[in-house]
Amino acid sequence: MSPVGKTGPASLDLKRSERACAWSRMKSQPQPESDNEITPLGDNQTRQPANVFLQQPTCSQDIHAVLREMSGLLGEQRVELRHLQRENDAQAAQLRELEKLQRELEKLQTELEKVNQQDKVKRVAFTAALSSGQTTIGPFNTDTNLVFRQVITNIGNAYNPNTGFFIAPLKGAYHFELYIYSLGHPSYGSGAWLVRNGHNICVAYEHQPSNAGKSANGATLLLEVGDVLFVRLVANSRVYDDANNHSTFSGHLLFTM
Repeated sequence: MSPVGKTGPASLDLKRSERACAWSRMKSQPQPESDNEITPLGDNQTRQPANVFLQQPTCSQDIHAVLREMSGLLGEQRVELRHLQRENDAQAAQLRELEKLQRELEKLQTELEKVNQQDKVKRVAFTAALSSGQTTIGPFNTDTNLVFRQVITNIGNAYNPNTGFFIAPLKGAYHFELYIYSLGHPSYGSGAWLVRNGHNICVAYEHQPSNAGKSANGATLLLEVGDVLFVRLVANSRVYDDANNHSTFSGHLLFTM
């Protein structure tokens, strides 16, 4: 640090030297001659005091020594200042590196969160039963949408138990299955369509005049985002379900495209 504005050892030495010089000058001043001390004079000489003016001493050597000491101290402080400056620059560089690493870490955390979110979205699977109690639906004169309200599994929440619609959240290959159960009847069988975007894909159908019967079918489909899958009861057929979950609709994502 600079000695300017502070009283250091060199400054005190300089002041002491100045006071010593002032005292020496005072001592060197001529002293008045006593009235009783007269030096004999020749004919051509004038009277002079007995004592002779002494030569005024100089303090240049002391001042130069103090200046040299101050110069040395100033040089040492400059060296120390440069050393502190280098340390400060090194610490600033380390701080910049830490800030860079912090930004990279935050970026990696953001990317990891995105990957985790995408991984969660890719997990799509569901199974739903027609009803939890004894229920017979049909027959109807036309094909009628079935709503499987008893959700067993719904990973990804792509299936809506209020509408019976599965809406594809990702483009990819999906596999679907439907199981249709019905009590035997001489006039009505049991059957249902797997429908994609309003178009029939495949049918599960069985006619048992007595006792009971179950039909099943399935398909693997390449779906776009937003494609809608549901089950439609075949006209003039019936479907039955109870707490045993005889009639179900299932699907899951195989892989994305």
